[in-house]
Amino acid sequence: MTDIRPQTPAPFPSEGFQPPFPIFTESTDRLTHAVQGRFTMALSPASLLLAYLDWLVHLANSPGKVGELAQNAAAKALPLLRYALTAAQGRTDPDPFAPLAQDSRFASPEWQRFPFNVMSQAFLYTEQWWHYATTNVRGVGDHRQQVVEFAARQLLDVFSPANSPLTNPDVLKVTMEQNGRNLVRGWQNFCDDVMRQATGRGADPDPRYLPGKGVACTPGTVVYRNRLIELIQYAPTTAAVRAEPILIVPAWIMKYYILDLSPENSMVRWLVGQGHTVFVISWKNPSAEDRDMGMTDYSRLGVMAALEAINAIVPGRKVHAAGYCLGGTLLAITAAAMARDGDDRLASVTLLAAQTDFEDAGEIMLFIDESQVTYLEDIMWDQGYLDTKQMAGAFQLLRSNDLVWSRMVRQYFLGESDHGNELMAWNADATRMPYRMHSEYLRRLFLNNTLSKGRYAVDDRPVALTDIRAPICAVGTTKDHVAPWRSVYKIGILTDTDVTFILCSGGHNAGIVSEPGHPGRSYQIATRADADKYVDPDTWAAATPHRPGSWWEAWSDWLVGHSSGTAPPPPMGAPDRGYPPLAEAPGAYVLMP
Repeated sequence: MTDIRPQTPAPFPSEGFQPPFPIFTESTDRLTHAVQGRFTMALSPASLLLAYLDWLVHLANSPGKVGELAQNAAAKALPLLRYALTAAQGRTDPDPFAPLAQDSRFASPEWQRFPFNVMSQAFLYTEQWWHYATTNVRGVGDHRQQVVEFAARQLLDVFSPANSPLTNPDVLKVTMEQNGRNLVRGWQNFCDDVMRQATGRGADPDPRYLPGKGVACTPGTVVYRNRLIELIQYAPTTAAVRAEPILIVPAWIMKYYILDLSPENSMVRWLVGQGHTVFVISWKNPSAEDRDMGMTDYSRLGVMAALEAINAIVPGRKVHAAGYCLGGTLLAITAAAMARDGDDRLASVTLLAAQTDFEDAGEIMLFIDESQVTYLEDIMWDQGYLDTKQMAGAFQLLRSNDLVWSRMVRQYFLGESDHGNELMAWNADATRMPYRMHSEYLRRLFLNNTLSKGRYAVDDRPVALTDIRAPICAVGTTKDHVAPWRSVYKIGILTDTDVTFILCSGGHNAGIVSEPGHPGRSYQIATRADADKYVDPDTWAAATPHRPGSWWEAWSDWLVGHSSGTAPPPPMGAPDRGYPPLAEAPGAYVLMP
């Protein structure tokens, strides 16, 4: 009988081949990517090229879309031509094209004069057409479509008339008024920047806002130190304090004193003044020797070690834990692991602009795909960490109008110097990210979104946010481009506990640093009990009334409502339990370059 079973094909000669030096081969590829990354702002050329080809091939195979583009160009060209003719005659007809809400490049009255008004309108016409051309092309993946649209916008911004001294009326006006002295100052600013780049020296820190002097100067004591953190306990200012202390877990991408800026807008100082005992983690700025520290180390040596110290200093009390940005994500992971293991030491959990579901993680996802993450891993493999400049590049691109081009115009053409404030000084005091930790963070959370799917493992066992029983307060900000508030809002469908959501005005940093008395601030707040039905974020925002003022006050009331009363202030440290005072705040780690 003939055997009709499928036969296994003979292997190709290359199958089963093992290169004689696999480690050398991989190291060569990684080193190549690491060297490239120094010239590409740590952006993967392959990721950009694949996105471009995906868009181009699908667009070339879409005659209907190409026809629409031609019609769109013609339909918008006629109003632009009509506007140009009337503007040349001195008439001021309404602008046919409006910039985006956050685009203030052409807001000056000088841009309403001919021919500058025509230049700005022609640029906006081109910008809108390219947005139409790079979006809604059938067959292009969402991520790659967003990358192409973003890249097109970045390239167009290079040719904006606002970026040239010859086509920017504000620059021309100042040059005439100052007889060119602004350009002399701008040249000096340019030479200073080139020298700093050539020598690898960053901008000189503003002496007004050095930690321990102008900022991070709330009285306190370092009561614990390990290879990753210093734990700062702040001195009480009231005769009695709330029984449960507060532990603040800041993000390690920046120094902790975003929450302890100047005395006027320090959250730490304000909380202490409200009768709270406050502890804050100050992260060490990692170096190449810390390359193998991972997310588990940040949880174990960070949050858990801080809790052990607090339990020794304030024994028998639960802790209100609050995490900001990455620190909030780490706190959520740690709280889920504690709940899984029966550890109920948390009285509440507060997440400040922190995400636990990364499906809609905002514009930063433009830089997150397999190619980009692998590229970053190779750069960090070579260095042992991700450098501050490499991280800053991505965030600058997200807001290039404000952080790149507008700065160039101000400093190089108008001859202005940046008049810094405490928030700008803090933002310049960036930190590095260890190789292993950042790789795990990008892959497990951003790329694979394992935490929201119940697949994130701590100590080789998965954790689930639904295990958390402590009440949760989540804070989002309306203009957050790092942690969009609708993404932060998702904690309500990922947990089985009471969730209070606060939506406040402002951005990722300025919205959180929103002290009482700050003009123009407002917020919305509502609580969803565990048994309540789900309300989508837009319906929630439409139905929840706005309240003027600072959300800090509402949060303090929420903390008090989940506390057990008052008690005498605890001692500073606990020398008899192994936690002696080590140094005055702000400690040593925050001063590490």
